[in-house]
Amino acid sequence: MQLSCKSRSAAPCKKFVRVNRRRFLRSVLGAGVLSAIAGRSQADGSYPSRPVRMLLGFAAGGTSDVIGRLMSQWLSEHLGQPFVFDNKPGAASNIAAELVARETPDGYTLLLCSSANAINATLYSNLNFNFPNDFTPVASVFQVPNVLEVHPSIPVTTVPEFIAYAKAHPGELNFASGGTGATQHMSAELFKFMTGVDMRHVPYRGSAPALIDLLSGRVQVMFDLVPASIGYIRDGKLRALAVTTAEPSAALPYLPTIGEFVPGYEASTWNGIVAPKNTPNDITDKLNRSINLALTDAGFVARLADLGAAPLPGTPAAFGQMLAEETAKWAKVIKFAGITAG
Repeated sequence: MQLSCKSRSAAPCKKFVRVNRRRFLRSVLGAGVLSAIAGRSQADGSYPSRPVRMLLGFAAGGTSDVIGRLMSQWLSEHLGQPFVFDNKPGAASNIAAELVARETPDGYTLLLCSSANAINATLYSNLNFNFPNDFTPVASVFQVPNVLEVHPSIPVTTVPEFIAYAKAHPGELNFASGGTGATQHMSAELFKFMTGVDMRHVPYRGSAPALIDLLSGRVQVMFDLVPASIGYIRDGKLRALAVTTAEPSAALPYLPTIGEFVPGYEASTWNGIVAPKNTPNDITDKLNRSINLALTDAGFVARLADLGAAPLPGTPAAFGQMLAEETAKWAKVIKFAGITAG
């Protein structure tokens, strides 16, 4: 119906328009508030109301894959909806990270991120996302120490002896890794950065061939993941000197940490869960509580220990701080060593 003011004075008509405009604005604002309340209520009470997808940027079979599947199963059982684990390998895990960064921030697409993502943030200059700024931290999950190990032909048994030997033979020691930017590589570069030793990097296409050449003596040093090397260490085929984490490893409790001799040194392979940026706190807090519950469950922790991993509980804020610190730390090492993705 068209409003006409011909038979009325202009003032009442203007008053009518102002009143209705106020009513209209109040109704719109009220609808927005109700919508926001409804959204919060959904996050608090009904999330998840459908299956959740968790991506990993590596192929099946590794420690991250196994533990990621265990965590997905736990979340499915405790939150009442399937958490579907999805391997999306490629580009050193950058493909999976970019897919999650572009998703709607509603808690239904998650990324099992790792130390590789913190390294890649500087190692790759052409990423279409920013790690960790384009993600919302949910929870840290676990860490796996690397172990500084040498071929038995190297006449050292301690970290100080190793540093002295390396400095007495600059450029003569070769250290192996599973590839440029891998945690084995970065752990060794951090060691070089903090001690001033000169060793040559020999990258391989994966940890397995690197370990084979270390066992044969073609290379002399490796900062390998504990689970991969522990059998050879126990058999005496490799000599372990120390672990790279701040705390000793339960799998090799007799070994010291590198940090005992090189203050401030710490490196590990870790995994945690992030969501797209701006995912609501209600959702991340709910996920965090359930993940931390798993990390206190005796059966779940025992499975981690079987894989050489240690639980890494904490709040979303603490994990966010860890992501920022790890990214900054590896950026310094990469720039110092002049490492490129190749």
